[in-house]
Amino acid sequence: MRAPARCVLDCRVDVDWPTVVPYAEQIGFGAVAGFAVGYALKKLGKLAAVALGLVFILIQTLAYQGFLTVNWGEVQARVDPLLERDSLTSAWEGLLEVLTFNVAFAGAFVPGLVLGFRRG
Repeated sequence: MRAPARCVLDCRVDVDWPTVVPYAEQIGFGAVAGFAVGYALKKLGKLAAVALGLVFILIQTLAYQGFLTVNWGEVQARVDPLLERDSLTSAWEGLLEVLTFNVAFAGAFVPGLVLGFRRG
């Protein structure tokens, strides 16, 4: 049986704690905040999808019964500009600018967001 390996060099690491602590706090808070936001987004997304589906069913039922008339062409004309590539690209770039403002925080926030979204 082999003897445990020993450190033949000086294995001590000097850490400048006043410099490290703020980054550790940002990383810890970023991870927790990211998880919370991801979890909430998934739950709210599910709720919004159900609510949107129920509203659509209600509108279709009222239209079928003759209580209202829906001009789906107008609805599409108003929604399409929001879904165009330029609009979505500018929204995504704005989100990335906000999330990467503080790199230490963002570095922990994004994985926390993904984990929270997956667990939600």
